[in-house]
Amino acid sequence: MKTAASCQLSVVSKKRTRIFCASALLRFCTSALFFLFTFHFSLFTCEAKVYIDITSPAIKKLPIAIQEFSGQEGKNIADIIRDDLDFTGFFLCLDRAMYIESPTQAFNPKNWSAIGAEAVIKGTVSGEQSLTVMISLYDVIGDGEIFKKEYKGERTSIRQLAHIIANDIYKHITGENGIFKTKIAFVAEDEGRKGLYIMDWDGAAIKRLGIKGDFVLRPHWSRDGTKLVYSSERGGQWGIYLLDFMKMTEKKIFTSRGLNMAGSFSPDGGGIMLSSSRDETYGIYSLNISDSTLTRITSSRGIEVSPAISPDGKLVVFVSDRGGNPQIYLMDRKGYDVRRLTFEGSYNTSPSWSPDGKKIIFVGRQSGKNQVFTISPDGSELTQLTDTGNNEDPSFSPDGRFIIFSSDRDGDNGIYIMRSDGESQKRITPTWLRAFGPEWSPN
Repeated sequence: MKTAASCQLSVVSKKRTRIFCASALLRFCTSALFFLFTFHFSLFTCEAKVYIDITSPAIKKLPIAIQEFSGQEGKNIADIIRDDLDFTGFFLCLDRAMYIESPTQAFNPKNWSAIGAEAVIKGTVSGEQSLTVMISLYDVIGDGEIFKKEYKGERTSIRQLAHIIANDIYKHITGENGIFKTKIAFVAEDEGRKGLYIMDWDGAAIKRLGIKGDFVLRPHWSRDGTKLVYSSERGGQWGIYLLDFMKMTEKKIFTSRGLNMAGSFSPDGGGIMLSSSRDETYGIYSLNISDSTLTRITSSRGIEVSPAISPDGKLVVFVSDRGGNPQIYLMDRKGYDVRRLTFEGSYNTSPSWSPDGKKIIFVGRQSGKNQVFTISPDGSELTQLTDTGNNEDPSFSPDGRFIIFSSDRDGDNGIYIMRSDGESQKRITPTWLRAFGPEWSPN
């Protein structure tokens, strides 16, 4: 099985011409910008109070009732909010068949305490194409209405609107930012070639970006979420490309002979790490995007790929076979203080960081299959998270509580999601789409 991870350790050479569908990119970027500026709101909220301490090692799920909202698209919006909150594992969403109070009735805490609810969400939707949604969150036990907010948005962007509402509810109850309006960029088979796609965090609203090549490798987001960098083979040459959603442009930022593979952005977005075989050995380089200055970081004559910069910008995790087989290593940004991180297994690849820098996630081979692991930067707390099929390309959510990855456990490759402890693994891309190389947006 040839995947993006295995491709990083072998030179690939095929010839095709470049196809770049600018109109598709324009449509997506226009939609993204529209999304950023469409939703307006007014807010009433009580003094902040944390109802679920999600940092606690022993979390009790909050029993919550999410009523079907009145009005057009009311049920659809309520169902999306319910799905978002339910997957976090912090909420116990009560069955609507249990509800005593109808959506049109005024909130009465006795109706909800009788079924064990501790929080209730009620809402109304008005309008047809331009929607106005009014949301109220109630504390059943004693505080009454604790959160009320009005949202406005277009019916065509209803999923984004529902995700924003879910984010606000999650924030109010937990005190932490949610991930429900984030995006996932990934690679998929597209008419016999590889193409870039983007989708919501839950696998909905899949969009083709119109960018193709004989091969496209896993994309990487800038820290502000406005750019993607990725490697693509076009016309028999491997180049590294920058897709800027704000400028609606794609630009080749690096090319040379051999295989060139993009790594992560620097924290300020002004540069990227990359690996290249331009000098006949696979080395790791730092590229300044504005002036194209290229600096080699590693000097080993082995294969060194997959550089990822830590959230604080001080360290780089990467893959090297300098010890005889692919293992995970750490070094500082200038290539000094190199140390080996993994010692178990003979084939470890695809490292990336958790948002807080306390964990590194990677792929290790066990019994002939690729599995997802986490490890601390000091080499302790090695934990295996998957055990079925081949699992690759792991990426943390912005809050560090979820992980996406690709897997062939159901036959063809698809993208899956799980909690950071490995629980609740499920596929989020459709079975008809062969997808891999996911990367979670930072916001």
